[in-house]
Parts: sequence; C-alpha cells; structure tokens
Amino acid sequence: MNQLVAPPLLAADPARQPLAPVPSTGHIFDVTRRLGTVDMDENQGLRIDGIARHIQDAGVDHLVHCDALQSHPHWIVRRTVIDVIRPIAWPAQLRLRRWCSGISPRWCTMRVRIDADNGGLVETEGFWIHMNKETMSPSRVADEFFELMCTTTDERRLRWKQWLNEPLPLAAGVRFPLRRTDIDHFGHVTNTAYWHAVHEFTADATEFTAGPHRFVLEYNKPIRYGQQLDIHTARTSDAVTMWFSVEGDVRAVAQLRSTE
Repeated sequence: MNQLVAPPLLAADPARQPLAPVPSTGHIFDVTRRLGTVDMDENQGLRIDGIARHIQDAGVDHLVHCDALQSHPHWIVRRTVIDVIRPIAWPAQLRLRRWCSGISPRWCTMRVRIDADNGGLVETEGFWIHMNKETMSPSRVADEFFELMCTTTDERRLRWKQWLNEPLPLAAGVRFPLRRTDIDHFGHVTNTAYWHAVHEFTADATEFTAGPHRFVLEYNKPIRYGQQLDIHTARTSDAVTMWFSVEGDVRAVAQLRSTE
C-alpha cells in the first residue's frame, strides 16, 4: 500500500520535498537484519552513522541479489537523505526495502525504507554514481541492470542538482581528526565516517530531533587520510548546517531540519 513517508514539506525547496513512497510493483530488494549494539547511542537508539552503514550494506547485498556485484562493483554516493520518522531503538529486527526512484545511464537514486518491529521507521534516499575505478569517472551501467531498475521508476533522465550551497562561514571551524578506519577502497573518507561527525555535532540539537526530522549530506569532493579536516557549524531557528572543509575548501555539507 502506498503512503506518504513523511509529513508534507515545502515543495519549493528540493531539500524539503517528501521522498517517494514504496512502489506497488517492480523490483524491490527486501531483507531483514538485526539492530546490533555497535550502532546504538547512549540511549539505545540507532545512531545516524548506524543508519548509513545499514544503507551501504544493503546496497552491496542488493547487487549480490541481482548478480551485478562483479559487473558493477564500484559506486560513490553524491548525496544521502535520511528521514527519521519514528526513531528506532534497540532491541529491534529491521526490515530494509531498497528500490530505484530515478535513473540515468551512469547514476541513480536508490530509496531504502527501514521498518523496525518495535514501530520505528526511517526513510532514506541516496544519489549513487556508478564509477570506473581505473579512470575515477562515471561509467555506464549494463542495459539489463538499467532496465531492472526502471521497473520502479518512470524517471529515466535523472540529473544532479545540488541542494546545499550555502557558503562556508567566516568563523573558524573545529578540527575533526581522521582515523585510518575512516578510509575506503578509493582512498577517500568512507560515507559512514562523515556521519560520525554529523552525530557528534547535532546530538544536542533536540529542538530538531524531538519529532520527525531530516538529515541531508552532500559529498562535493573527496577527503583523504592525512588531510586536516575542520567542521564549521551554523544553527538557526530552521536548521543546523555543517561544512566539512580542508584548508577552507568545502568538501561536504550536511544539514538537519525538523519535518514537523
């Protein structure tokens, strides 16, 4: 049954538009997982970086399920949207459903809905780019993969549009040390490591997280181990915004808003 995944947001701003509902037909990858204690916060809730890990692991499992891991092994994420509708608390069994909500020959948006057996609900969408690791450039997906993904969307000319383009604040940032465990096989800071910082700098923003809320994280340029990463933050009545910068160069931007 189709249903809206979040309270209506302001449609004029793409960062506030509701995510697409679960389609009634087409290819939907459906898997069950247990919420592990490694992803819990001090209140036994599923942390935001834990959500990102579940999304990433579901993506790999989906490729295996489609027999596409060997032909499409390398992807990078350009944007992640996470809507926490009802927080997920431990212990819980999680049902993850993953499907395509828009596609072009070299990239796609993939929705993941996470339902917990104790009533928690998280909706997510990622903008994924298929990569040629040798040239580090976007690469066409196979025709059969493209057609399979099209079974859940009519959007076949997906284009990238940046949502978060606020300039870097003048105030100095806070140094955020990187660890070798933060680095992926591209030599970049892995997707989930960005969410460690988002959790650290928004954990006290309870005016936004007390009810349904949305995180958006856009990755502009890679960050490599050994680079000096600074986090700049700005809090208004509407949002908390974070900039990830290396020597004043913005590499990623994140934002937290209430969706009530």
